[in-house]
Amino acid sequence: MAIDEAILEFTAQKAVPPTLRLYSWYPACLSLGYGQPISDVDLESLNTKGWDVVRRPTGGRAILHTDELTYSVCGPQTEPHLTGGVLESYQDLSFALLKALELINIKADPTKSVAPLTTEDKNNPVCFEVPSNYEITVHGKKLIGSAQARKKNGVLQHGTLPLKGDLTRIIQVLIYPDEIHRQEAGRKLLDHATTVEEVLGYPGDWWIAAQAFRKAFSTILEIDLNHMGLTIEEGRRAMELYSEKYNNPDWIEKN
Repeated sequence: MAIDEAILEFTAQKAVPPTLRLYSWYPACLSLGYGQPISDVDLESLNTKGWDVVRRPTGGRAILHTDELTYSVCGPQTEPHLTGGVLESYQDLSFALLKALELINIKADPTKSVAPLTTEDKNNPVCFEVPSNYEITVHGKKLIGSAQARKKNGVLQHGTLPLKGDLTRIIQVLIYPDEIHRQEAGRKLLDHATTVEEVLGYPGDWWIAAQAFRKAFSTILEIDLNHMGLTIEEGRRAMELYSEKYNNPDWIEKN
């Protein structure tokens, strides 16, 4: 998360080009939305499993990052594909996400609009169970969830593509009133979300998915993508953000 925010700052300043970043997580990590209370998390269970916890700079609810490809797109608000409002840029980027899935033999659809969140949705700690505009779905189930933040004239959008595994693992590290509610949450999650493995019948491969993302973003957005590591300045800023913010209990454990 510190790297994403560092890239956001430098792309907003136009010190580096607009950036597509593709990555994975190790060990597994529970990420909370910007305003989500830490009280949603069963910290004892999380620690027992050896999983990390972090708070994202973007909104939304909890996501368990494991067995997935995570993408982030950062650029200045003047970048043509990021201009306009949140929904306009979501829609623009969703075409690239749909193309990436097509390249791995998945026919998906964007959820163009959804009804306002119910009270139950607002109180739901799990991100992939709550509908959002321009999410990517297959047979009515969410496959790619994304979130966006705008800061200092820059735009960050990041999201996840679950490749394989049991999506209900996240239920084990969240707080519920009792086991009945926990089991019901697991059933609802499987009704609303899916993985590449469930869609195709075999586990998704990270490297194949990453190449599909790179080709799709290049083709659909009509841009040339050049492989680059972080600049020295971006790396230094990421370490500062890690120390001051993303590894700081004051940030992570907000209620």
